[in-house]
Amino acid sequence: MASNGIAGRLVKGSAWIAASRLIVNVLSALSTVAIAIFLTPADVGLVAIGTTLATIAMQVTEMSLSQALVRHPNPTAEHLSTVWTLGVLRGLLLAAAMAIAALPVADTYNDARLTPIILWLALSVFLGCLTNPRRVVLQRKLVFWQDFVLNVSQKLTGVVASIAIAAIYHSYWALVVGAVVSGVTQMAVSYMAVPFLPRFTLRHWRELISFSGWLTASQVMNTLNWRFDYLLIGKLLGQAPLGQYTVGSNLAVLPTREAIQPLTITMFPAFSTLSGDPARLAAAYQRGQAFITAVALPAGIGAALIADPMVRLLMGEKWAPAIFVMQVLGPVFALQTIGQFAQPLGMALGHTRLLFLRDAQLFFIRLPLIIIGTILFGLPGLVWGRTFAGLLAIGFNVQLVKRFVGVGILAQLAVNTRALVSAAVMTAGTVALAYVMPVAETRSDLIIDLAARVVTAGTLFCGTMIGSWLLLNRPTGPENELLRLWQQFTNRGSKPPAPQQP
Repeated sequence: MASNGIAGRLVKGSAWIAASRLIVNVLSALSTVAIAIFLTPADVGLVAIGTTLATIAMQVTEMSLSQALVRHPNPTAEHLSTVWTLGVLRGLLLAAAMAIAALPVADTYNDARLTPIILWLALSVFLGCLTNPRRVVLQRKLVFWQDFVLNVSQKLTGVVASIAIAAIYHSYWALVVGAVVSGVTQMAVSYMAVPFLPRFTLRHWRELISFSGWLTASQVMNTLNWRFDYLLIGKLLGQAPLGQYTVGSNLAVLPTREAIQPLTITMFPAFSTLSGDPARLAAAYQRGQAFITAVALPAGIGAALIADPMVRLLMGEKWAPAIFVMQVLGPVFALQTIGQFAQPLGMALGHTRLLFLRDAQLFFIRLPLIIIGTILFGLPGLVWGRTFAGLLAIGFNVQLVKRFVGVGILAQLAVNTRALVSAAVMTAGTVALAYVMPVAETRSDLIIDLAARVVTAGTLFCGTMIGSWLLLNRPTGPENELLRLWQQFTNRGSKPPAPQQP
């Protein structure tokens, strides 16, 4: 009964998150395309310097207190108020630090416009630290409706503000205004969705920090690992290449991130619930991994396959360099979902030190690669360096999973075999189609090219997945999980084909 209750709440939670991510995904794509139409790569690159600094400031000081509350056996109102107080103090310190750094950063990049940009983004950072901590209590119970309200409202207001300013004024301030509006919305809606009246207290700070210490250190490494390249491009290559890289990278990661986010968010509380049962935890990991890979591979690799006609059609030739970034990084982001759940798995089991060591090792591998690649070969060198480091990260993650739950590397890869084969068939067929199709010279040609690639890629992947599933007599896999999720969500009595024991 307990297992069924957890599964039911997991389905409902995933449904809420899936709905929110779908809407956020559409809004993000709309915002990216609209901003690209109304602004230049240099405009986007200019603000990217400021937003990268803001992101680094937020993430390197992220104390993972929400995760500490999820794992806490009985969080009280005082625990929540302690988290809120720490957030206020963190926001004040970060806003002050960004304000002090604004002028030196502007001098470093030889652009005085960065000073007011960073000052306004400091306000956004402060607002982001004031979010209501009480919604974590609902996450412990696998209730995620409030995340739907918060994420959708935050994204919607920010996108509307950004697009409106960009369309009217064609100014980079559109991106800054969007960030500030999102921060205001996030703070206000979090208290409206889940009412909570906090008070200043630091009574439980030691207790909470004791869990989050290694996670914070890991977050520092991880943030520097994945954000340093933006600052490097802005300094060495200029604002226009940075803008093209930013848009290309965002579009490359968007399909994979949004496709897997609903399940990823629910995995930490779900794994925490099963942490006392190693066999069930290992089985849950394998099922979740197979499912997430089957979703991520067609999303990420598919985005790379349609990048050329999509960017040229929707954004114009000024963004053509972003095509290369999407074509290389899209498949890497998709493949990196193999071992994706090592993070929530390690957190659920309390192995945060090992997660930090992984991130530290990857940092000292990736940093030299992107620096040397950028200096020697410019933007392509950075992209290929990032690709190599990303593929290495897969090996680190599967090794951690083996250590955490005892599932061998070959067993981890085996559950993804049909998804990998289907992705290979999809890639080969779509590339062959692009090779034989005439060069697109008009908008009509681009529309036909894009539509043909989408239909071909989708048909080949789904056809290969379903065909191999039926041919192999319906083995355990993502198809079983989809049937099970559908039946639980619709409360129907019929059962999917019984899965084999993992």
